[in-house]
Amino acid sequence: MAYIILGLLTLLPQSLYELTKNFETGVSLIYSSSTGSIKRALDRLLADGKIRIESQDGPRGKKTYTITDTGRADFRRWMLDETLPGDPETAMLSRAHFLGLLPIMERVQVASNIREQLHEGLRQLERLEARIETLNVPEDFTAVAHYQKATLQYGLAWYRSTLAWAEEHLPSA
Repeated sequence: MAYIILGLLTLLPQSLYELTKNFETGVSLIYSSSTGSIKRALDRLLADGKIRIESQDGPRGKKTYTITDTGRADFRRWMLDETLPGDPETAMLSRAHFLGLLPIMERVQVASNIREQLHEGLRQLERLEARIETLNVPEDFTAVAHYQKATLQYGLAWYRSTLAWAEEHLPSA
């Protein structure tokens, strides 16, 4: 979540309320979060020097946060990370969402990283599919095996359709 916040603050300085609204309206397709968890992430980013309070206004002391140079460098490092750790869909879409913040050559690099990770995930599932086809399933487990194979087919279809999406929407060299 910290990198999503850094990306949003790269776009423009925002208050906790504005960040929460951005999570609800735009980023929620990628990553959903509560106001409390956004606030905790802001506090950590502030303590780490990746953001700062730009202004504090009104009777309640509404804080507007902005990204620091340290935060920009950390955000850029995250965008360019080749490994895309964690959930592949979240890792890919969160980077794609902010791709326009990078110079064109770095966009191409991030898109290449995304494609490579998707190809690797697909290769892993294809190897699993080939291995499963050679197994003899005891009769008592045919129903279980049927639905496990159906789940594997879902994963294969997800990777294939996501690769097609990446080819259509992400930049290439």
